[in-house]
Amino acid sequence: MKPFSRGSIVSACPWVLLIAMLMWTSPCYGSGLPTSDKDRDAERNLMVEDQIVRLGVRDPGVLNAMRRVPRHRFVPPEYSALAYMDGPLPIGHHQTISQASLVAMMTEALAVKKTDKVLEVGTGSGYQAAILAELADKVRSVEIVEPLARHAEHTLMELGYRNVRVRVGDGYQGWPEEAPFDAIIVTAAAKHVPPPLLKQLAIGGRLIIPVGRFFQRLELYHRTPAGYEHKTLTLVRFVPLIRQGDHED
Repeated sequence: MKPFSRGSIVSACPWVLLIAMLMWTSPCYGSGLPTSDKDRDAERNLMVEDQIVRLGVRDPGVLNAMRRVPRHRFVPPEYSALAYMDGPLPIGHHQTISQASLVAMMTEALAVKKTDKVLEVGTGSGYQAAILAELADKVRSVEIVEPLARHAEHTLMELGYRNVRVRVGDGYQGWPEEAPFDAIIVTAAAKHVPPPLLKQLAIGGRLIIPVGRFFQRLELYHRTPAGYEHKTLTLVRFVPLIRQGDHED
């Protein structure tokens, strides 16, 4: 298993899984929050205040979405107790769920509106898709690992997210039949920005993507009538974007 998530902020990630393992195996581990909170609302609110607001995320829509979506439903049962710590967790197939603070930061940077159609490349657990579904009109998500796609689709349906469609396929190619998109988010690292994704952006659309090899630059693109503008937001560490013909192992 790769030691980092689909998304980790570089300054935080080298110790995340080690801390998680120590916390998980420690008899003293616990949130200290009431066990009667079966929906874990208190943990989610604490996550938002301690991890996300502290990072600098201020968009009310994003913060409310992070409070509403039950992150623990998107992690394997053996990691459920760790769902609200600020770190990546394994979800199988050499993939992980990104740390919540990075999900929030990327979502805020994407500036999703209620009328938007959004493309996600790399469904993974389905958590990012659920956050987007709280904010956008339509969400389309592409995942190349079929078991992950099917599991995420099932979880999203169970939670009532009817505005999300999940497709098994090569995310590098986007979802041309559904284009154009008002926003595109890529949750795995590409060696370069895939031209099909830029082409599938609507005028005025935004694309956020990690670009690079071991450490990546988180790049934000904006399509204008004259072309594309972009800026670098931060350094991150994501698992590589898998393309058709690549081997998972």
